[in-house]
Amino acid sequence: MESSPFSQDAALRVSGLVKRYGTLTALGGIDLELPAGAAFGLVGANGAGKTTLIKCMLDFCSIDAGSIRIFGRDHTAPEARSSLSFVPERFAPPHYLKCREFIEMTLSLAGAEYSEAKAETLFDELALDRSSLDRPVRQLSKGMTQKLGLAGCFLIERKTYVLDEPMSGLDPLSRVAVKAVLSRLTREGRTLFFTSHVLADVEELCSSIAVLHRGAIRYHGTPIGLCERFGETRLESAFIKCIHEHESADKS
Repeated sequence: MESSPFSQDAALRVSGLVKRYGTLTALGGIDLELPAGAAFGLVGANGAGKTTLIKCMLDFCSIDAGSIRIFGRDHTAPEARSSLSFVPERFAPPHYLKCREFIEMTLSLAGAEYSEAKAETLFDELALDRSSLDRPVRQLSKGMTQKLGLAGCFLIERKTYVLDEPMSGLDPLSRVAVKAVLSRLTREGRTLFFTSHVLADVEELCSSIAVLHRGAIRYHGTPIGLCERFGETRLESAFIKCIHEHESADKS
């Protein structure tokens, strides 16, 4: 792997994280450490707490206990979050803007300058036609809109990219294109933190994963480690066994 230009401090360190919504405990004491330069996948069923964990990381909501540190800094400090670039699962850019205007606005808000050449190159990588830059956002399909959000995210050069279901709405060709960009970012030494229900993508891209179920980490390690633990050759099958194991334990 190419040498990383970034600090080798942990990109993310979560300790004893608790998040409640009224009487519901969404996250019940999460411990998680992610080294700089890792490609990390957070997997779990709907309602497991994946998006809540991301919201806590980004200080979109308060936490009830524990701590989150991003490259050694408390997550509530703006300078900590300035090392991140984020795309939510339900990405909805202003429909009245042209794609170029959206990219320009995104970069401006991040304190970066727009480069037509870089935008066109990334559009090519993401299998987005360059002519889309002049199209209004409202004319884009769901998949094209998703890739526009990813383009805006990746054009902001950051240490860590946080992606909530980045493959949502993408066809097979687009998924291959996005995975190629994610692989390139990893080779460049960037840190990837993403959630996905497509476990084949997680298995292909990630050096480490965590299984989150009912607000608790049930496994943290390599994809192959989870497969070996449950005697499976496919990550999807091992994931299902992991979930069933803990559901049975919770009922006993």
